[in-house]
Amino acid sequence: MMPKRWLMCLIGVLCCTPSLASDEAFMREGIVQEEFIFDEAPFAACHASTIAESTAGLVAAWFGGSGESHPDVGIWVSRHIEGKWTPPVEVANGVQSAKKRFPCWNPVLFQPKVGALMLFFKVGPNPSKWWGEICTSDDSGKTWSKRRKLGEQLIGPVKNKPVQLADGSILCGSSTEQDGWLVHFERTPDLGHSWQRIGPIDDATKFNAIQPTILTYGGGRMQILCRTRENVIAQSWSQDNGATWSRLSATMLPNPDSGIDAVTLKDGRQLLVYNHTVRRGPSPRGREMLNVAVSEDGVHWKAVLLLENQKGEHSYPAVIQTSDGKVHITYTYHRKRIKHVVVEPSQLKPRSFHGSRWPGLAATR
Repeated sequence: MMPKRWLMCLIGVLCCTPSLASDEAFMREGIVQEEFIFDEAPFAACHASTIAESTAGLVAAWFGGSGESHPDVGIWVSRHIEGKWTPPVEVANGVQSAKKRFPCWNPVLFQPKVGALMLFFKVGPNPSKWWGEICTSDDSGKTWSKRRKLGEQLIGPVKNKPVQLADGSILCGSSTEQDGWLVHFERTPDLGHSWQRIGPIDDATKFNAIQPTILTYGGGRMQILCRTRENVIAQSWSQDNGATWSRLSATMLPNPDSGIDAVTLKDGRQLLVYNHTVRRGPSPRGREMLNVAVSEDGVHWKAVLLLENQKGEHSYPAVIQTSDGKVHITYTYHRKRIKHVVVEPSQLKPRSFHGSRWPGLAATR
């Protein structure tokens, strides 16, 4: 558990004014495009977006319906064609029979080096009882195969994209919530047909952690960053391509019990998208402020972008780097739309944290 003194300090200094003006403007340098994937849709609410670069361009997905956990929630997809996003199309749902339908949750898109575009998602009444399913697309998200269950006790990547290892196997960061929040991994050597389960890597006595995002460093060294209930992003390290992992420990970054995502850039830096807030306290708090930080070593982080800082929910980011070097971020915007931001990573200007306060924001009492 995080020391109480450190937590109270963090809560006290993360307060600021809510506008994106004046002294906050410099934290927008590097953004080259911002847009909503859709303005109108046949669903009332949406959440948990994911994005991938297919052989024909960008594809995004999310879950949408009348509200999270409602039975009518399905998985929706949009493709980026000739500079525009196509209208959302529902590609999967939780229908079990004529009289039974479960909600869908947390889609994850992944384009392996060779093979079809993969879409993982969860189906079930709640996160404690859901299971993993998969479907694939041979035409970059235009049409999809029949969905199938991954297998007994398999969830797949629970929120964030997998990584593909040098031997071609795909390593997915996963987690469960029914016995405390526990992180584990699921590895497939054959594009999802067979699986090996690794972990859980901790026992939830110090950190309740879920939804790992995987970073790579070469030579078999890897790191995960995780959402927690303890108001801090937790981390674990592997020295053997994810076969074994260290116990979870705290990073220098806060977490308001909200999803994060990260990516290893081509230049070797690590880039993280997250809410630089704690759950309760003066505004910005919880999921109001959404931020981007970079690190050379995964330990020392510097602020580079302020994506959002206003009332309402801005959360559950997904981030990738495409073949042209650009960074693409999608995230939930007020539970009504999905926002897409394009970043030129070479233009990012790292700023040091002042204590734990986000640079450029005036703390209030």
